[in-house]
Amino acid sequence: MRRCFPGKRYNITLLPGDGIGPEVVSIAKNVLQQAGSLEGLEFSFREMPVGGAALDLVGVPLPEDTISAAKDSDAVLLGAIGGYKWDKNEKHLKPETGLLQLRAGLKVFANLRPATVLPQLVDASTLKREVAEGVDLMVVRELTGGIYFGVPRGIKTNENGEEVGYNTEVYAAHEIDRIARVAFETARKRRGKLCSVDKANVLDASILWRRRVTALAAEYPDVELSHMYVDNAAMQLVRDPKQFDTIVTNNIFGDILSDEASMITGSIGMLPSASLSDSGPGLFEPIHGSAPDIAGQDKANPLATILSAAMLLKYGLGEEKAAKRIEDAVLGALNKGFRTGDIYSAGTKLVGCKEMGEEVLKSVDSHVQASV
Repeated sequence: MRRCFPGKRYNITLLPGDGIGPEVVSIAKNVLQQAGSLEGLEFSFREMPVGGAALDLVGVPLPEDTISAAKDSDAVLLGAIGGYKWDKNEKHLKPETGLLQLRAGLKVFANLRPATVLPQLVDASTLKREVAEGVDLMVVRELTGGIYFGVPRGIKTNENGEEVGYNTEVYAAHEIDRIARVAFETARKRRGKLCSVDKANVLDASILWRRRVTALAAEYPDVELSHMYVDNAAMQLVRDPKQFDTIVTNNIFGDILSDEASMITGSIGMLPSASLSDSGPGLFEPIHGSAPDIAGQDKANPLATILSAAMLLKYGLGEEKAAKRIEDAVLGALNKGFRTGDIYSAGTKLVGCKEMGEEVLKSVDSHVQASV
């Protein structure tokens, strides 16, 4: 994670990707530029293809030029990847393969996904107000190990002539330790509670996970550590989400639980994420997909990508003041009643992707300090 010096100029790689990605990245770029300029920051942007867009352009989901540009930058802002058009491609030619390769290439192992129910949007949640109100949690997901990357993996024909698909859930001790440290440090900066989610009653990899996380807890006496099986965690997230502060878990469990947590907030279109490495550029992206069904129709919610730009500033560049400007500007636009379709409710003003972006920009310019 890089830290800044006043007046720095930063190189940002933009990866708009597919579907609504280009729409939301374009807006987030403008907000990032405006907030940065108010804090004396300059950005140099380089836009590169990835995912389906790269497949159509050069035939691979992650071109060499793209990963080289990403590695050479100070931070990477990604839109979305995937779409129906490429669903039948072979695995190595699927857009999602490009995303996995990008994460591996940047060596980003820690994925931070906040899920906060804003007071302005509490009624957008599908949960009862008394359950959703006040939810503020962070999912710390291990991103480059586990069943998504483990070997052996594949599809083969067994001795009976039947096809068999198999994957391997595997974690080395150092992989568990480094993600656990990120989680403990994150919890320490929040409310001091960490829940480690595993399936240690069934999976050997989870038994090691629990053992390593428990051992590390001695180094963080100010953090209260608990453990929970993933099936119970999935249930508790909708039953009583306020019990959670920081959650740490493996790749596949984190993938699922963070999406579940997103719906507590009322819309997956509201949630950003940060993927960090030990050193080098971080990868910042909304957790929503490419939504090809609404692409190009000015219906997308750009707020998750705008908030990802705020995380880029905060966690990627150490520019917390500029990040706060963006966070306040988003709250300012919401306080004025502007809503995209996914978070719309009676009594608010329905706007499209572009207009929502314009309202956030106005809030940045007017120095609106919104209350949370």
